[in-house]
Parts: sequence; structure tokens; C-alpha cells
Amino acid sequence: MRNECFLEKSINDYLKWMASSGYVAGTCKSHQNELVQFLDFVKHRRFKWDGIFTLETLNDFKEGRSKSAAYAVRGLSRYLFRQNRIPRPIERVEHRLPEIYGDYLLYHQRSCGVPYRRIKQFQRVFSAMNDYLEKHEIHLPTLKIDHIDAFLAEFFTPFSPATRKAYRSVIRGFLNYLYFERKMIKRNLAPLVIGPPMFARAKPPSYLRPREIKKLFDGAGLSSPLNIRTYATLHLVYMLGLRPDEICAITLDDISLSRGELSVEDRKTKGPVILPMPEETVKAIAAYLIGARPESHDRTLFLRFKAPFGPISPVVLNTHIKMLMRSVDLPSTAYWLRHTYAQNLLEAGASIYEIKEMMGHDSIESTRQYLHIHITLMRKVLFDEEL
Repeated sequence: MRNECFLEKSINDYLKWMASSGYVAGTCKSHQNELVQFLDFVKHRRFKWDGIFTLETLNDFKEGRSKSAAYAVRGLSRYLFRQNRIPRPIERVEHRLPEIYGDYLLYHQRSCGVPYRRIKQFQRVFSAMNDYLEKHEIHLPTLKIDHIDAFLAEFFTPFSPATRKAYRSVIRGFLNYLYFERKMIKRNLAPLVIGPPMFARAKPPSYLRPREIKKLFDGAGLSSPLNIRTYATLHLVYMLGLRPDEICAITLDDISLSRGELSVEDRKTKGPVILPMPEETVKAIAAYLIGARPESHDRTLFLRFKAPFGPISPVVLNTHIKMLMRSVDLPSTAYWLRHTYAQNLLEAGASIYEIKEMMGHDSIESTRQYLHIHITLMRKVLFDEEL
């Protein structure tokens, strides 16, 4: 009975979250109808909590029902996973990868706030990689760059250059995880996973012009706690260039409003780095603390407005900034603000190496793409050439 009550409360929390996140009424209603049936299904089967959100349970429930039944239950499982109420969301496919891949997917989703629909792309790459390694009897601790190169040469055949670039990024992330987090390989192979130069064809990062930045901040109303919170996160992305996951990890202990300083974890050494905050950013955070932040024992800075008042996820942060941008007719995302931050550093005279450190990039090649933003400064920085 306790599990059933907890499930009922979880469903109510999820439906409230859907409404507050901007889901259309029809989708909310459809999910509500399916989840009411799912609750009734669970009550009759008397599942233990760890047996509710499994692929086997979902397959039993959706038998004879529409596809929306699976969408609703999987959506609930992803929500509960982000709230740390279940260890993992329901798998989309029955084929299960070795545990190390699943561990990385959970680590990546939590640390980067990747939308769950992108996890399918990761699974596709890892499934092919695992099949290749098993076929050639290669174990992860003995992995070499030659193995990776041979796999990619075989795997990449049907894909476009843009897709290959995206898949290389997936592999690099996994190799970083194996080296830094799991200590499973003796050498970090991620920097060695490179493709052919594409500078002439590379798509430059999207960024906002000064008039668009002014339009965005002018349009950020402060009439509700949600607006005040979004306005504060907007400052941290634009003024300090922080990633959504870095913002969501900030605690009250990391902030000194009197000194105008913010302590964040260094992306490489994991030690603290003190960043100065502009006066406007200090005021935006102070306004959130005084007028919008729920009362909670949780020390995380940015909290949900629905009980339990836990930390917001990077996905939620991204969603609300994107909604604000759309409200002022800017078809952009939070990462456009990071790109704009990089451009501002470039125009202020920062070197490519200084920008690399401020952006928290592992590779200078990741930073070099930002030089496409401003062709004049690109030629000056790369070739020491005055125009």
C-alpha cells in the first residue's frame, strides 16, 4: 500500500511538472489518463517499488493498449530518475548493454542534463561498439586507439560527416569517463579520436547580437518566482559562461554576495575556482534568494517550486531559458548565450588559450571553432594579421 501511495503522489508531481514545463494540455491529459490506468494496474499486481519501473512491467501494462501508454510511463520514469527516486529510467530496448555503458549513460544524463531522446543516439553507438569489441575479443581495459580507429572506420561507412562528428563526440565522452571516473584504461584516448579538418565547411556556433541580448533581458519579466529564477540563471550563463549543469550544482555556500564572488568546481582539477560576478548578476541572484527561492533545508541554490523542493535539473534550466527566448521571438537556446560569452571574450582581446580556460574546454580545437564567429578577429588571432 505504501508503494501505491508513493506512486500516486509521484504521478501527481509529474503531471504538475508537465503543466509547469509548458506541455500542451492535450499531452498532459493523455498522460494523466494512461497513468491513472497504470496506477490501477500496479495496485492489482502489488509490485515492489523496484519492480514497477522495469521493461517487463511496462510490456505487461501496454499489452492491448495504445502507444501513448508506453510514452506516459516512460516519461514518468525519466522524471523520477531525474528526481533521484528510481535508479534508472525504463530502457527503450530489450537488448541490454554491459553495465559499464549503462553506468556512463546515467552519469552523462545527470551531469549534462541530456534530454532522454538523445540517449537513444548514445545507445546506438555503444551497441555497435560493444558488438565490434566482442567480435574481436577486445576488452575495455586493453582498449587502444587502433581499436577505436578500426571500429569507427567500419561503423562510419553509411553516415554523413556531420553525423560522424557527433558520434566521435559520443566516443570521446565515454573514453573520458573510462579514464577519469572509472580508472579502467591506462591512457586517456579521447584526445586521439579526431576527424579530418573541416574548418572551411564548419558551421560556426550560433550567438546573439547585442540588440538581441538587450531584447532578451528587457523581455525577462520578474512577475513570478519562475521568471525571477530564470532571470538569475540567464545572468550566470551569459555573464560567466557557465554550463547548465554547473549552474544547477551551485550551492548557497558557493556564493558571496558581499564580495561579488562565485566558487565553481574547476572542470579539470575538480578544485574550486573563484569567479567575480558583475553587479547585475549579484542583484539578480539576490532578488531570487529574497523573493523567489522556496524555504528548504537543501543548500542547492536553484530549487523546484513544487514539493519536495529539490534541485532543478539542467534540462529544466534549459527549457525555461528557451521558453523565455521564444517569448521574445529569439529561436535560440541557453548554449547560444555561452557562445555569445565566448565572442565577448574574443572581442575583449582574450587569446584563444584564455578563452579555452574560461570556457572549460578540454581541447583547443573545441575553442578554435569560436573564432569562426568573428572573421576579422579569427585572422588576427590565427595568423597575427591586421586587416
